[in-house]
Amino acid sequence: MQSTALVFLALGIAFASATIGLDTVTPISTSGFRCMADMDYEFYIGRVGQSNGGIDQGGLQNMRNAWSGGFNAVDAYLFPCHASSCGSARQQVINTVNALRNGGVNFGMLWLDLEIYNWPSDQWGNQQFILDLAAQCQDMGVSVGVYTNNNNWQSIVGINWNGVSQYPLWWANYNGQQNYDGFVPFGGWTWPSIRQYKGDVWGDCNVGNVDMNWYP
Repeated sequence: MQSTALVFLALGIAFASATIGLDTVTPISTSGFRCMADMDYEFYIGRVGQSNGGIDQGGLQNMRNAWSGGFNAVDAYLFPCHASSCGSARQQVINTVNALRNGGVNFGMLWLDLEIYNWPSDQWGNQQFILDLAAQCQDMGVSVGVYTNNNNWQSIVGINWNGVSQYPLWWANYNGQQNYDGFVPFGGWTWPSIRQYKGDVWGDCNVGNVDMNWYP
């Protein structure tokens, strides 16, 4: 499989067996990724756009290392910034995608990390901000997904707003199990595409602090 593996997942194409992966902002070497690939980890999602508006060079390097270490799929995520100095939603996507492309980093999807952190109280304005993020991804030919959960969604845009439900959901819910148990539909999503089932754990192969992810 190439970098579009998670895109295929988002389109509903079934895989023969469950797939595990990770995300982290901790630096991981190529050998660390190779060790994890040998333990059947298959995908990595690296932070590129930061909540302060900057570009995470460490995340870009992790993505390169994941490919070199034998991972089958590598995606990126953008944690939006809401300070006026960070530019518009569209500009933040432009900056993130350009950093990936100019850095020669192959990726399958850009996930929008939408969790409670410095979002304004204006839910209508937040809805438009998210629509602009997604629209700019489409304008640049980038596949887009959404990372969030029920609590974050309720706070940021209102639990029933379904303006981006056509995109795959990376659901954050830490039950420690590789399943979708406990999922309650929200925001127009009837089912997740990926579950982040553990957060801030010490990774296999002594790679440091990671979040664990799974899809069937």
